[in-house]
Amino acid sequence: MRIAFLGTGSAFSVERYNGAVVVDGRLLLDGGAPLLPHMHRLGIDPGAIEALFVTHFHGDHVLGLPTFLLYRAFEPAGPLAVVGPNIEERLERLNHVAWGDEWPTYRERIALTYHEAGAGGEVAGVRYETVKLVHGHQDCRGYRLHLDGRILAYAGDTTASPPLDDLVRGAAVAITEATAPVAEGGHTSWDEAQALAARHPETRFLFNHLYSGTTPGAADDLAVLDV
Repeated sequence: MRIAFLGTGSAFSVERYNGAVVVDGRLLLDGGAPLLPHMHRLGIDPGAIEALFVTHFHGDHVLGLPTFLLYRAFEPAGPLAVVGPNIEERLERLNHVAWGDEWPTYRERIALTYHEAGAGGEVAGVRYETVKLVHGHQDCRGYRLHLDGRILAYAGDTTASPPLDDLVRGAAVAITEATAPVAEGGHTSWDEAQALAARHPETRFLFNHLYSGTTPGAADDLAVLDV
């Protein structure tokens, strides 16, 4: 699988962009800003995205989506499936704030469909399962995507808690956070991230959501990896 990191930073990182990941040119994991210029820089066609998986609705994970969706309205491609917790209500509210009364017309042009992040399902030919993670008061979901006989685990934001181990168990590749050198409320520290990787030695870990600096295994902004 080919993994493109459009951003690898935390909410107010000054060294890295907000988080968003594209898998095989057709799956978008979260949508921190900016999306469109970084897709262009990496040669990714925004119209080729078939499914979007949203972990939760903190701004650094979703504020690139209104402009991405507007692009899809004015440059129509195939339908777009969106998966997430409470997804229809929250994404509708976000886009009504962004685009006002014109949003329903844009939504129709996009051929957008909403899929509530329950136990799992299938979109764009990709079978997935969800794991409810611990991230403050947010309803935050991790995803296990079944791709060509392998599992890609994607965590968004979470504390280092048992559900995170459940999410990555048996995955070929796991994208999880490593926010800062010390533990902070609702997040995974560098040491906790390294301990997680040590508990799952057969999984390749790629860390993101860094506030500053770096830790072994951390991805870089605009990195494209074949794994």
